[in-house]
This record gives sequence, structure tokens and C-alpha cells, in this order.
Amino acid sequence: MKFAEATIQAREQNIAWVNNLRLIAMFAVVILHTASPLLFQYNKSPLQQWLVADVYNALVRFAVPVFVMITGALLLHREYELGDFLKKRLGRLILPFIFWSLVYIVYRWYNEDITFTNNTWANIKQVLQLLQTGSFYHLWYVYLLVGLYLFIPVISKFVRHATEKELLYFLAVWFLTILISKPYLAQFNIAFDLRYFTGYIGYLVLGHYLAYKTINFWGLLLVSTLVFISFAFIIAAGTHYLEVKDHELSTYFYEPIGPFVIILSASAFLMAKCTTVKLNAPLRWISNHAGKYTLGIYLSHALILSSLDLIDINSSLFIPALSIPLVALLCFALSWLLIWIMSKLPLLKHVTG
Repeated sequence: MKFAEATIQAREQNIAWVNNLRLIAMFAVVILHTASPLLFQYNKSPLQQWLVADVYNALVRFAVPVFVMITGALLLHREYELGDFLKKRLGRLILPFIFWSLVYIVYRWYNEDITFTNNTWANIKQVLQLLQTGSFYHLWYVYLLVGLYLFIPVISKFVRHATEKELLYFLAVWFLTILISKPYLAQFNIAFDLRYFTGYIGYLVLGHYLAYKTINFWGLLLVSTLVFISFAFIIAAGTHYLEVKDHELSTYFYEPIGPFVIILSASAFLMAKCTTVKLNAPLRWISNHAGKYTLGIYLSHALILSSLDLIDINSSLFIPALSIPLVALLCFALSWLLIWIMSKLPLLKHVTG
């Protein structure tokens, strides 16, 4: 039996937990970017403060992979008309992306990170180059998302007609390909061309599979939680070990397309699926309202975070263990407020995402 046929009823179930998980992942991104500057001061900050940033980074490394898994859970089971899908998905994304890319170019010019001359054509080429490669550090996700959207109409056909065994085969080869590509298993790497099984495409399929797979195991939440804690510890401890060993920061354990983060992300996804949260009316409103503006919050939060840093509101505000989540919460709230205000303005509502 095809996995798609076996889970038709499951797809009709209430998956409100996905919206909650999306907000958690968004807040995790803000924490990641709040803690990262301290993490990169590995040779300047006291070890105790650096370790706090290391732990926070390890705990939230699931954020972007989980975003992609949610996309797979929500989109791969549907049948699309190619033109309508691309128009709807890319149309919703491109205008906000261009707007915010230009905003960040202006911000970087104001902050004297980039300079313009009296040569108009040279300035235009510089702007186009920044649009081509990304005008700010967090916008790489938008380029990733565009690529995924272009491939979803193709991969969704496979997913909708695949058996569970075929889906597991795809995920197993994807994980194995990633595993043997890492330096510690390089001796097992062979000349077979397995590039087709690499990248974030696997997260799309993994998110779809885990969202709709019925797992009849009473201890799933406990096991998922223990796996999450264990791999967060491995990622943090491994990064610290390499920092001490090589006297430089290594992102080896942080790599989103790596076995440690894959398992961390899958366990975070299952934890959210297995957790029943009954929100009161105000919290439910916050969840639903903020959930509508996730893309806008993502696009704008780096500007807010950088602006807060200009007035020394950052991880060094007081002890990092407290300042990192509090500054992240302030950044999230201000980003949400900014996008909400923009959504009420006729000329800006189309660029809020």
C-alpha cells in the first residue's frame, strides 16, 4: 500500500502543533543569531560566557531544518498545477525578499559596511551583486526556499505515490550519503555519484514522513526528548572540544546538513508532534496572529537585532545565560510589531510576507 493512501485520514487530522512548532523554530532562529556573535568571540570572551553561547547554539540548531520539515509536512502531500503553485509560492516570496534585501543594502551603506561612488552603473552592479549573493547574513534561507519551491512539484509526485518502504529507502540513502561525506567517515566514501541524495530535499521528505506516520509507542515523547538533549550535548561538547584542540571555532557539529543536526531536528519535530498544549485564549491568539507573520519576522529580525546591538542591547547586556533569551524575546516582539504595523499600511502590506 502506498504511504499516501495509508495516511489520507491522518492528513485530515488537526495539526495545529505545526503552527506552534513554526513559532518555536522562528524564536530559535532569533536566539541563534543573538548568541552567535558571542560564539565567534571564542578567543576573546571568558570561557564560561563562550560556553553559554555554545550551549544555546546547540539547542537551537534544529531551527532551519525544522522550517524545511514543516514545509514538507504541509506541501508534499498535495497535487499541484505547476504554474499555479510557482505563482502562488514564489509570488508570495519574491517581493518581500527584494524589498528587505534593498533595506539591508541601505542599512549596510548607512553602517558603512559598503560604499557607493558617483559611478551610477558601478553602484547598480554592486546592488545586483548583493541581490545575487545575499545582502545580509540570514537571507541565505530565502535562496534555499526558492530552490525547494522549484523542486516541490517534482518531489511531491514521488511522495504521493511512494510506498512507506520507498520513502524509508530515500531517507536511508540520504542519511548514509551525508554520513559518509563527513571527514570522520571519508575512508568509506566511494566514487558513486550520490549528489542527488544530498541537501535539504531530505528534510522535506523527512518532515512529511514524520508528520503523518502513526507511531504506536507510548514512550515516544520521552525517547525524543532524551535524544534531543543527548545530541544537543554532543553538539555543544564536540564544538568545545574542537575549539580547544584547534584554537579556532569549528562549525563541524553545527552543520545543518550533518548527522548530528539531522537527528536533533527529527527529535525536536517528534517532540512537538507528541506534545499536546492547551493554550488559553490570549496565548492562542498570539500563536495564530504571530504565525501569520513568520516570514516577515524572519526577514526583519536581523535588522532589529543589529539595531539593538548599536545601542549595546545584546548578549553582553548582563550575564549571557539571561541576556541571550531576553534580547531574543525583545527582538522577536519588535519584529512582530514592525511587520504588523507594515501590514496595515497600503504600500507596505505586500512586503510583510
